[in-house]
Amino acid sequence: MKNSMRAMAATAGLALMLGACSAAPEAEKTATAEGTAAPVASAKDFKACMVSDEGGFDDKSFNQSGFEGLQRAQKELGIQIASTESNSDADFEPNLNKLIGEKCNLIFAVGFKLASATYNAAKAHPDVDFALIDSAEPFDEKAGKPLDKLPNFKPLVFNTAEAAFLAGYAAAGMTQTGKVGTYLGMKLPTTAIFADGFADGIKRYNADHGTDVKLLGWDKDKQDGQATGDFSDVNKGKATTTNLINQGADIIMPVAGPVGAGTLAAAKEANDGGKNISVVWVDSDGVLTNPNDSKLILTSVMKLIGEAVFDTTKDLVDGKPFSSDPYVGNVANKGVDIAPFHDFDSKVSDDLRAKLDELRKQIADGSLKVESPNSPK
Repeated sequence: MKNSMRAMAATAGLALMLGACSAAPEAEKTATAEGTAAPVASAKDFKACMVSDEGGFDDKSFNQSGFEGLQRAQKELGIQIASTESNSDADFEPNLNKLIGEKCNLIFAVGFKLASATYNAAKAHPDVDFALIDSAEPFDEKAGKPLDKLPNFKPLVFNTAEAAFLAGYAAAGMTQTGKVGTYLGMKLPTTAIFADGFADGIKRYNADHGTDVKLLGWDKDKQDGQATGDFSDVNKGKATTTNLINQGADIIMPVAGPVGAGTLAAAKEANDGGKNISVVWVDSDGVLTNPNDSKLILTSVMKLIGEAVFDTTKDLVDGKPFSSDPYVGNVANKGVDIAPFHDFDSKVSDDLRAKLDELRKQIADGSLKVESPNSPK
């Protein structure tokens, strides 16, 4: 699929180059109170671009979600787009420079690993707007504080603890063994936040029902737990999941991007052996991105990255000034949520479903606070 994505991108790029021969010159920009320029060109003159991390645009996770948002913007807004995939950290800077050279008005960078490269590119090219997905500004370790805010650098971050709380509550209500598990790809704020919310959802279920459902793989108080160490080694994901299953967990939430494919493989293998294992996917609706494994996926903790990409692009196309204030996706603004239960729908009781709806409303109106030390500020 990755090859097909590259082929699509190449075809799109050729079309853009051919179209450029008759396109109007790049529109002038006018200064705004926000400090960067608001495009005054028509939609057909606007170009939004995206750089992936090493997962690529077919990762069935946040890169793919972001790319789908970019494609939606092209289709619905009539803009030009361009994209480039990274295979390693060494590709980040040249890929960003490539898109800068292609006269992109707005460049999205997907993932925390691109933080420094994107910040540096924004600082060097104040006439281009940049949006960093799933990470805030880079941190200055020597000064012990974030780097200076740039007017053309916007973080798109997600308070996934809120949606993970709902998933944890659902998992606690569906487990047959009284044990559920989770693990991370790398121990980072953007992954730990899922496990924090998941842990609190289980805790709330226990308080509501007088149960003692246990979470394996993560200790919120200690901010420590199991991690594979990367976002690429599927075999590590399978081994970690098998270990959790052997400890009694029957619902597993991998917070590890493409490594989660190993969890699906381990769950299928265990179920073929007579167990009843299900999975909570993250970032995107796992049933839609992994249709062949739909019978394994209870629900998903979704970051609606595509919506954030589309909305950020649309604001600029509509002539709104670019704002460097972070976009924070949460339950209230529908930036995060859990996915439908799909194949598990008939197995979820009306009482559990009603309680999840009640909790979602309480989170949205602020009467229920889901707190994590890793939540975006």
